[in-house]
Amino acid sequence: MPTDSPDAPDSPDAPGSPDAPGSPESQDSPGFELPLRLFLGFRVLLDELHAELSRQGHPDVRPMHGFVMQAIGVQGVTAVELGRRLGVSKQAAGKTVDTLERLGYVERAGDPGDARRKIVRLTGRGLDSLARSARIFDDLRAGWARTLGEDRLRALEADLRAVTPRDVFRLDVPGWFGGY
Repeated sequence: MPTDSPDAPDSPDAPGSPDAPGSPESQDSPGFELPLRLFLGFRVLLDELHAELSRQGHPDVRPMHGFVMQAIGVQGVTAVELGRRLGVSKQAAGKTVDTLERLGYVERAGDPGDARRKIVRLTGRGLDSLARSARIFDDLRAGWARTLGEDRLRALEADLRAVTPRDVFRLDVPGWFGGY
């Protein structure tokens, strides 16, 4: 039988209740926790993505490779342009391209508009990994919606849009994160 007593289990002030005074959920978190929680959410999503990509035939794809393949895009790019998009040197971009080429995700080809230039393009395997990644991210989002509730997840996404730049496809994370 419910009671209005502050110690009743269904009262928000009941000891052990998430909203009880003194509980971690009722107090402001220290400032450093926010970026760590956001990063952990990012890490959880990427770890789950790559585990599923591995099960679906792409065991060698790493998080950095996803950024690189997105930066290459469907049209392809030169190594100089790729480095610019990623915020890294041409040499750093070239090393990652070497790895992706060895794994069969990209190829180098002559630029039809300038015989002196090489274009890095995604192969069918590279395009397949990106298409699978998109579907897996949709599945991961659906899992978060089941856990948090669709309304709460939409609110979280809206709140993050309110405090982040409009351009969600910033691909310079490798250079920013790596200090290049």
